Amino acid sequence: MNLSDETEPNAENPNAENPNAENPNAETIELDQFLKLADVCASGGQAKHLVKSGVVRVNGEVELRRGRKLRPGDRVDVDGEEFIVGSDADDESDES
Repeated sequence: MNLSDETEPNAENPNAENPNAENPNAETIELDQFLKLADVCASGGQAKHLVKSGVVRVNGEVELRRGRKLRPGDRVDVDGEEFIVGSDADDESDES
């Protein structure tokens, strides 16, 4: 078996060449919604202004798009306070 065969895109695995390609079925939350859920902002308007001010980083890079899709494991930093995006599956495992 040739290892290069496993990484070439094909009909069964179109993202084989790029394992980090977006999974359309993965859980996502928009950045502004996440900031409200994490109690960083009280409203969507506050979240919009906070993001546009350039103090929000996602995975270490400044993010200016409030609609940025976040996935479980993404790291959001706001003025030095870090948050890690979880998933509903994380909540379910905590309850058992």
